[in-house]
Amino acid sequence: MEYRHLGASGFKVPVLSFGTGTFGGKGEFFQAWGATDVAEARKLIDICLDAGVTMFDSADIYSNGVSESILGEALKGRRDKTIISTKATFRFDENDPNSVGSSRFHLIKAVDAALKRLQTDYIDLFQLHGFDAKTPVEETLSTLNDLVRAGKIRYTGVSNFSGWHLQKSLDVAERYGYPRYVANQTYYSLIGRDYEWELMPLGIDQGVGAVVWSPLGWGRLTGKIRRGQPLPDQSRLHKTADMGPPVPDEYLYRVVDALDAIAEETGKTIPQIALNWLLQRPTVSTVLIGARNEEQLRQNLGAVGWNLTAEQVAKLDEASKIRPVYPYWHQEGFAERNPSPV
Repeated sequence: MEYRHLGASGFKVPVLSFGTGTFGGKGEFFQAWGATDVAEARKLIDICLDAGVTMFDSADIYSNGVSESILGEALKGRRDKTIISTKATFRFDENDPNSVGSSRFHLIKAVDAALKRLQTDYIDLFQLHGFDAKTPVEETLSTLNDLVRAGKIRYTGVSNFSGWHLQKSLDVAERYGYPRYVANQTYYSLIGRDYEWELMPLGIDQGVGAVVWSPLGWGRLTGKIRRGQPLPDQSRLHKTADMGPPVPDEYLYRVVDALDAIAEETGKTIPQIALNWLLQRPTVSTVLIGARNEEQLRQNLGAVGWNLTAEQVAKLDEASKIRPVYPYWHQEGFAERNPSPV
C-alpha cells in the first residue's frame, strides 16, 4: 500500500482509507448505506489491515454515534496499528440547543464523547464536518488548539467547506499560531469534479490534502447503472438519490461509456478505474472506500498497485468534463495566468 503525506504535514496516510458510514445502520438514511455489526466490522478491518489500509474514518452523526462505537469495539487490541479520523459539527442531539456547530462548548463535548465511543485516548485526524458561520473562526481554532495541546487530537481538518471558509480559517490559524488544517475531506469523483475549480488550487497553494469521500459518485459508478436499464433493486440510490449530489443521466452514461471502454482495455472493474483515476489527481492524499461486505471491499482494494495510462486518463477527463460556473469558466480562457491544476 502506498502512503502519502497528509497535506503539508509530516504525517503519512495510506492512499486508500476505509469509511465506516456503513457501520450501524441506525435510522432510514444510514440503513440504506448498510448495517454492519461488530463481528462483520472486525472481518472487514482484518481485510483492510492485511492490505495495508490502516486509516478508518467515521463521524459522530453516522448512525448517531453507533458507527464510532462499532469501530472502537472492532479495533480493540490493535489501536496502535491504526489511524482513526472522525468528524463533528452537525446536530447530534435534537433536544440540546448547543449540540451543533463549532462552538467551544460543542467541540469539547463532541471530542470527549467520540473518544469514549472509539475507546481511545486520541484522535489522529479530527475534522469539522461543515462550516459554522455563526461561531467566530477564532473561537473554533482556539478550541482545536487546546484539544491538540491536551493530546486529544493530533491533526485537524475540515469537510464540506467552500474556498473562502477554508482560506479564512488558514489565515486566522497563521495569525495566532494555531494548528493549520492539513486535510479537506471533500466530495470528488469522475462525475463530481467541482473540487477542481477552487478547492484543489487552494489545496496546492496552501498544502491541504484531499481526503476524498464518495469517490464512486454517491454509488453511481459501481458498474451496475447502465443506459436504458432500471436501477438495480439493491441500489441505495432508491432511497438516497435526492440526498446526494445531482447528476444528469446523460452525463453519467457518457462517463460510464468511457469507463466501459477502459475496463475492456485493462481488465479492471469500473469502480477500480474510477478510484485509480482519483489517485492520480493533484492534492489527493487518500480516498475513502466503503463496503457493505467483503466482496465490495476486496474489489475496491484492487484500485491500487497499477496505474491508468496518460491516454486513458485523458479519455476519462474528456468524458467527465463539464463547463464550470463563473468565474471559473472565465479563468479557463487565460491559462497563461490561471493554469489548470490538473
